[in-house]
Amino acid sequence: MGRGKVQMKRIENKISRQVTFSKRRSGLLKKAHEISVLCDAEVAVIVFSTVGKLFEYSTDFRRDKGVLTGQIMRVN
Repeated sequence: MGRGKVQMKRIENKISRQVTFSKRRSGLLKKAHEISVLCDAEVAVIVFSTVGKLFEYSTDFRRDKGVLTGQIMRVN
């Protein structure tokens, strides 16, 4: 038995909305990292919260060593 469909509409409860944002942001950054590792792709993701906080993920392909590294930053 699978999960039900989530209706795409704004979450009215502020606390629930923040919790959902945090969980989905984490999932998005995790997926970005996974695709960069599995497919050897360069990936960049930028997410702004409702209060303007910036969250970003980017891969850094070092051509000299052939190593793919990921950075997750939070800028206040």
